[in-house]
Amino acid sequence: MSVTHDMTGRACLVTGASDGHGRAVAEALAGAGADVVLLGRNPQKCEAAQREIAAATGRKPDLILCDLANRTEVGRAADEYLASGRPLHVLVNNAGLVNLHRQLNAEGLEQTFAVNYLSMFQLSLRLFERLKDSAPARIVNISSDTYKIGKLDLDNLQLEREYSVSQSYARSKLAIVYFTLELARRAEGTGVTVNAVDPGPVASNIAANNPGFLYTLAKPMIRYLFPSAARAARTCLLVATDPALETSTGGYWRSRKRRDRPLKSPDPELSAGLWRESVRLTGENLPS
Repeated sequence: MSVTHDMTGRACLVTGASDGHGRAVAEALAGAGADVVLLGRNPQKCEAAQREIAAATGRKPDLILCDLANRTEVGRAADEYLASGRPLHVLVNNAGLVNLHRQLNAEGLEQTFAVNYLSMFQLSLRLFERLKDSAPARIVNISSDTYKIGKLDLDNLQLEREYSVSQSYARSKLAIVYFTLELARRAEGTGVTVNAVDPGPVASNIAANNPGFLYTLAKPMIRYLFPSAARAARTCLLVATDPALETSTGGYWRSRKRRDRPLKSPDPELSAGLWRESVRLTGENLPS
């Protein structure tokens, strides 16, 4: 049974929307009548998704091309959306990657942290006034239960020490949880809700940037053992579209249920410090 509610007249931006979970979310939103914009890095994949979503739903989404590893590109993409003049009712921060080995972006920042978390922080804050002007509006941040093994050290956010693929991914997802709770608190009274979602395992290409023997072995297992992207997208779609959740904020959702305490003991100093460091690294902040 579909969990996507009528979205006629609603404008939605979905990152990492060329395939996998993001593509499934975008297609369902378009099928529900939304005006959808796909944000992705690969032109060919984005254009293919655009064509296929149009064929499946009768609604052709627009495209914004952006490499979310690049701070300048994220700012340009946000400004491109703002220049379109369209409202923004739903922002789905879905894009993510994993790296077997430590890689740096153009600014010298660890790539997993930059793509999975910092781009989300920057894009959300750059677009926040448009979301507020379009309220009621929603931000849905895609996290993962792997945050539970993540450790955030403000003195080692770039994992210059003790890099591992599991820790780089997990701490980016933990940062997303902290960001979601903090932004929800700061956005109170604006009409913009902020929630995090764990879609669970997804049959996707998230590890495709790690070519080689291990990925070649893992790809068929991911495709055939994990739930389809359409099935995994149901929790995100519920949080993004259900009228009953219009004022629900600061939650962590999994399997279409809200987990009220994703962090048993949130550290307010860590939350504040992460926000300050994110502002420094992205140049974005909420208006004072």
